[in-house]
Amino acid sequence: MYSRKPLGLAYPFRGKWLVQNSPANRIPSHGTEVFASSNAIDFVPVDDRGVSAPITFRTLFRPEPPERFSGFGRPILSPATGRIVARHDALPDHPAYRGFPSVGYALTQRQRAAEGWPALAGNYVGIDTGHGILFLCHLRRGSVKVEVGARIGVGDVVAACGNSGNSTEPHVHVQAVDNLDIDSARPVEIRFNGSLPRNGEVVDAG
Repeated sequence: MYSRKPLGLAYPFRGKWLVQNSPANRIPSHGTEVFASSNAIDFVPVDDRGVSAPITFRTLFRPEPPERFSGFGRPILSPATGRIVARHDALPDHPAYRGFPSVGYALTQRQRAAEGWPALAGNYVGIDTGHGILFLCHLRRGSVKVEVGARIGVGDVVAACGNSGNSTEPHVHVQAVDNLDIDSARPVEIRFNGSLPRNGEVVDAG
């Protein structure tokens, strides 16, 4: 049984990332408690101007290739010391949906949820930290560099930022749970360097 105290983490990236769906603003952070996601948080990689990709006419009316986003493929780092207990690396990176296309994509979310947590998480890595199991999700297909059973340390590269699973643009979803069986797990609170960034903040991890 893991401790109920918040799990302390480093940021799982370098550079600038925009905070979305933060539990610092509301719980459940993603609007649901399903799949122990009530304390999860999302980080979107952005450039020096604070944008993930330029907004164009196409953005408003068409899906966009994930390669158009500057953060697609950025390294995702281990935010804690632990052991790899789960990995998935085969799902494709689908187009990004901003503007009007995001409305149609949102309507398909119920179908993905019905398929189970892996369909939402996309490609992922699970790390047993000894204080909770940490998941890093929406990773780029073919980028996972760690195998189940491997020991890793803070700052080790585990994969790359992708757009797999339930994702409207390239980003990393971070959540911790008390049980590897996500259907029965309970959420574990997380903190980054002792605190939680709020929605709309841009974290600069150097």
